[in-house]
Amino acid sequence: MSASPTRARSTATAGSRQFIFVLLDNFTMLSFSCAIEPLRLANYVAGKPLYTWKLAGENGREATCSNGATFKLDMGLEEVDREDVILVCGGIEVQKATTKPVLNWLRREARRGNIIGGMCTGAYALARAGLLDGKKATIHWENQDGFLEEFEHVKLTKSVFVMDGNRLTTAGGTSSIDLILKIIAADHGSDLANNVADLLIYSTIRTDQDTQRLSIPTRIGVRHPKLSQVIQMMEANIEDPLSPADLADQVGMSTRQLERLFRRYLNRSPKRYYMELRLQKARNLLMQTDMSVINVALACGFASPSHFSKCYRSHYNTTPYRERGTQGPALGPATRLSI
Repeated sequence: MSASPTRARSTATAGSRQFIFVLLDNFTMLSFSCAIEPLRLANYVAGKPLYTWKLAGENGREATCSNGATFKLDMGLEEVDREDVILVCGGIEVQKATTKPVLNWLRREARRGNIIGGMCTGAYALARAGLLDGKKATIHWENQDGFLEEFEHVKLTKSVFVMDGNRLTTAGGTSSIDLILKIIAADHGSDLANNVADLLIYSTIRTDQDTQRLSIPTRIGVRHPKLSQVIQMMEANIEDPLSPADLADQVGMSTRQLERLFRRYLNRSPKRYYMELRLQKARNLLMQTDMSVINVALACGFASPSHFSKCYRSHYNTTPYRERGTQGPALGPATRLSI
């Protein structure tokens, strides 16, 4: 990534790099602030404006984030300089916020060769525009199930952030810090990036090799290698569930030993824990996609809609059909929200 534009611009200080933050309706403040603050601090440490930025949005006047705060915009969806880095900031109901004008603008700027990134669910907007086809990308873990179903040509990863050519994506939350620090280091050296991290009290800078979710032992609060291994296999085999006997065999224990292990550490049977994982994915798909209830059932390892509905009602106190109905069909793939 070039550190400076090829020509002077009236919108940015000569020799600086400009970022265009596109704030979609109901964008997530945390992801946005974690991207813009490292740029400000890089200028502070360097004692000169290495970076400038503008806030853009569809109406060109203001944008409201998911916590209700409103930001005044500098511009609408106008043509930007080819050297500008465009970062689309998404949040809740991102499908609704990804309007036709936004998609057309992204495609136009992509044709002109701009570096374009998606912060948090902003990756959804890039994928809808076709800008991530054949590329590696990431999105917040809560949105991955729906994203995978809708965008089969995107190589989705579980990384904190991904840089694939001129396309950038982050998983949301504080992962924006890691991406921007990477850019600062590439532009001006690791010393500056490390100084910015120190000012942010950000003691561990993650790379694109780090994954966004906590490890299984940390998540479940138990450090037992065989238990972690079994849960990992469960998570990797949702559509075609493995039997308790197969799971036990693959970690070298009996089915009875596996039962005792789950009862001791998780206070539930392996079968119950597996069912909860499958139902959690089913709920994600119901709330994030427009997949039929039958297809959701099949994707989560249920042989029939009636069995799926019975299990779903038992766990969530409502039916899959009512769950879908409460969300409204217009919201589709992004109704379930990331942070």
